[in-house]
Amino acid sequence: MALELTDQNFNQEVKEFKGVILVDFWAPWCGPCKMQGPIVDELAEELKDKEGVKISKLNVDENQSKAGEYKVMSIPTIKIFKDGKDVETMVGMQNKDVLLEMIDKHSS
Repeated sequence: MALELTDQNFNQEVKEFKGVILVDFWAPWCGPCKMQGPIVDELAEELKDKEGVKISKLNVDENQSKAGEYKVMSIPTIKIFKDGKDVETMVGMQNKDVLLEMIDKHSS
């Protein structure tokens, strides 16, 4: 299961993390988000033992502050952070291979 982010724990979990973290910005009413969610959870399961990599989700309805701070206008939006910095953004449904490629690109 992916790590659940909130406006409250975002800085600690993402900005202070040394490594690569994928953040899935989503909402429960969003159709494409419902398809993206299981892919993100599958990645979280596959990569749970990989050092320096975290997979997470942020519900934009419940955490509007961080969604606004990162100018998330469409969901699903996937952002990759490395050492606390926003290094990659993908908007719309992404398949697992694309997500793995992005994680590998920034974690090597």
